[in-house]
Amino acid sequence: MADERAGRAAEPGRTAVVLFTRDLRVHDHPALAAATEHADRVMPLFVLDDSILSGRNAAPNRAAFLAQALADLRERLRERGGDLVLRRGDVVEETMAAVAETGATALVCSADVSGYAQRRERRLADACAGQGVRFRTYPGVTVLPPGALIPAGGDHYRVFTPYWRAWDAATWREQVAAPARISSGDLDRIGRLPAVDDLSDGVTSPDLPVGGETAGRAVLDRAVRRAGDGEPDLDDLAGDHTSRLSPYLHFGCVSPLEVANRLEENAPEQVRQLAWRDFHHQVTAAVPSVSTEDYRSRAVEWRDDADGLRAWQDGRTGVPIVDAGMRQLLREGWMHNRARLITASFLTRNLKIDWRAGAAHFFRWLVDGDVATNAGNWQWVAGTGNDARPNRVLNPLRQAKRFDPDGAYVRRYVPELAHLDGAAVHTPWALPDADRKALDYPDPLLDL
Repeated sequence: MADERAGRAAEPGRTAVVLFTRDLRVHDHPALAAATEHADRVMPLFVLDDSILSGRNAAPNRAAFLAQALADLRERLRERGGDLVLRRGDVVEETMAAVAETGATALVCSADVSGYAQRRERRLADACAGQGVRFRTYPGVTVLPPGALIPAGGDHYRVFTPYWRAWDAATWREQVAAPARISSGDLDRIGRLPAVDDLSDGVTSPDLPVGGETAGRAVLDRAVRRAGDGEPDLDDLAGDHTSRLSPYLHFGCVSPLEVANRLEENAPEQVRQLAWRDFHHQVTAAVPSVSTEDYRSRAVEWRDDADGLRAWQDGRTGVPIVDAGMRQLLREGWMHNRARLITASFLTRNLKIDWRAGAAHFFRWLVDGDVATNAGNWQWVAGTGNDARPNRVLNPLRQAKRFDPDGAYVRRYVPELAHLDGAAVHTPWALPDADRKALDYPDPLLDL
């Protein structure tokens, strides 16, 4: 993904601007490392982009996480003698203004894959070319850059299994160390750190993870320690054995390559999940429209069911395993991966509601809401994406009995049912009439 037309990041004795986007860290940051190596003066920059922070893209949970991540990034840069300059507005206009203010001869950033990110990089490249400034993008958002693996027929991999085989056999790039010293010199208009209210006026979930590289590295350390004791069952809903790294990966507070390197020996299934993440990123890089349009056309007649959609969003479908997942999302801004599959299948396969409605709701609440993985996974479940078995349906009751056999996950998030013992919590409609009527819980939206 690197723009090789730009040449080296900066000549010795020159100033380089490092534009941070979804890479809010100092460890294993190739663009930052290259700038500090080749330039005498480095200006770390983050632009609060109103086109992302407003309108249909507004996501209060991610805004809260972002505010904490930026504060932590500034501290990590200051520890090394640098600082984080903050601007707000059009990202290209504000970045080029910073380049002009500092007299920078180079601009570097991490390559990304969404249609918006690709347009941003093209605009930056054109603006730099017009001003005689070198521009280059570096890897760092994924383990392997999207263009690193090309199938025999060219273009991109459309099915995960062959991609996984190529990914597993590939040689990864070398990690780069965090710069020991960042020389920023005297920076004008540093800019104040945003508060959550500066970024969003929406309601946030009460139990959000703490944002930033410091918190992310602590979560990674914990995942590595747990993996050393043997990889747990990642599908165990109540056990909650997943790494919880996804928000930190989305914002780049931890390097996906470092995560893969540290988990490779003892947690191969979690490393495989990183390959899935890379897979969806390479699909999105090749077909940016996948975020809003069917990747594969499929004769599906979606139902217009506003009441069903609202019941699903609120966790009031009457199907406890589905409602538990949806309420976890509202409470934590995160949902267990197995629950994501169950809830998405229920919406698209049982209620037959368009996957785009579900993806939009997830994107509104998920701290790890990511254009590539969110749309990719929703389309996989809906049968319009990359699943080699597009007619796959996940029966929610079978899923509940397999992955929450004693109902502990449901009782955790659906308090109306917390008094029910064992697996009975999954089928409250089967209770004696008197007990059923005493519940403040709806009947199922449909007969399973």
